[in-house]
Amino acid sequence: MAGTDEFDHQPPTTNHQTPIMNLWGGRFTGETDRHFAAFNASFRFDRRLIFADLQACAVHARALGRAGVLPEADVESITQGLQKISEWVADPAFLDRPEFSSTEDVHSFIESRLVELIGQVGYKLHTGRSRNDQVAVATRLFLRGEIERLDQVIRDTQIALIELAEKYESDPLPGYTHLQKAQPILFAHFLLAYFQMLARDRARLADVKKRVNVLPLGSGALAGTNFPVDREWMAAELGFEGVTRNSLDAVSDRDYIIEFVSFAATTMMHLSRLAEDLIIYSTQEFGFIKLGDAISTGSSLMPQKKNPDSLELIRGKSARVFGHQMAMLTMAKGLPLAYNKDLQEDKETLFDTIDTLSDSLRVTATVLRNIELNTERARNAAIRDYTNATDLADYLVRNGLEFRKAHEVIGRIVVFAIEQGKELDELTLAECQQFSPLFTEDLFEAISLSSSLAGKKQTGGTAPEQVKKELARARVELGI
Repeated sequence: MAGTDEFDHQPPTTNHQTPIMNLWGGRFTGETDRHFAAFNASFRFDRRLIFADLQACAVHARALGRAGVLPEADVESITQGLQKISEWVADPAFLDRPEFSSTEDVHSFIESRLVELIGQVGYKLHTGRSRNDQVAVATRLFLRGEIERLDQVIRDTQIALIELAEKYESDPLPGYTHLQKAQPILFAHFLLAYFQMLARDRARLADVKKRVNVLPLGSGALAGTNFPVDREWMAAELGFEGVTRNSLDAVSDRDYIIEFVSFAATTMMHLSRLAEDLIIYSTQEFGFIKLGDAISTGSSLMPQKKNPDSLELIRGKSARVFGHQMAMLTMAKGLPLAYNKDLQEDKETLFDTIDTLSDSLRVTATVLRNIELNTERARNAAIRDYTNATDLADYLVRNGLEFRKAHEVIGRIVVFAIEQGKELDELTLAECQQFSPLFTEDLFEAISLSSSLAGKKQTGGTAPEQVKKELARARVELGI
């Protein structure tokens, strides 16, 4: 074993004199083709798992000690060595050193550095363990941490929605169906719709975490391990809620990644929808939204342009995550039990999904904090183009006419108003009474913008009193 004073030294600049064994080479007499070796290697991306892998390695070493497989001195030496490696790799530049360029994967990297530090004892760490259950536990540990981080990033985007909604709490906006003006709503009500989408996304993410947070370590390559390690103890030490119940499934299961990418795809779809709305609303034709300079770009040719690139990128990157979802399903669909090297492809898909979603959420929150509502234009648009037609139909219903007949009457009035070049509130009472004797002087109040909004006061409606309640409820939900 290497001397303990070695732990006080800086990271080595060359490989230790101790020969580093290939993790799988004993069966082979020839050399691996260098192109295949590069094709097979995953260290350039799976090194992202290094802290999770080191954490799991330390618990595995202690479990071997508790089971009487390793003497306490070996356990102590291994865990100290793993701690030193953790300190070295805290500097990202350490992993970029040229001597590591041919490393096969993060697991062989850790073992090689451990043997450099403590000598032959380092080889004992892999007792009763396969890279199959090793990578499974490292990936689950890593993803669990990313889930917790992403939950807070989504929450911050929800806070940005609330902040913007409260800034324009009483300001109206046209509501649309089929991208055709439908009925007036409050801008805050529009923003709270996206708050609800993200709330469901957070709930989905929490549900995914339940199935991520299960320990596969101790499953070996596929059949379990011959050494009496306490899997339940390891699960508790690593913060897992339980252990996997079938070793074949444990080493080949990637459902939790598929579920996570599916959650991410749904969240990206929601962000893309919001981006599309804001892109449309920021056009000169709509003019409801003004984009701040912090989230816009210009044209290399046309000096007057102010482009919503931030939003267009979010919209575009949704397709990237959708592709990852299909890639994961396609990769897994034909795999026989148990482990297959195809599963190595899950890492880049997972990592890019995490990064794309996280970046898109952060940019969305930034956009929301850098836009303004053109309140006058939005208000004028909210009550024009017959958006109060349904209110006029409801007026007739309250005066005793069946809704289907009222719908027909108002349809004919709208045709008449279009022919006259008038809005509904510009018609005279006499003109309205040509279509129904149920109209009286109070009809104009019934179809005013304030009445149209205030009337939708049931739970979930756009009435100002309901929107105020939902904003307060949202703050309680987020604990702010």
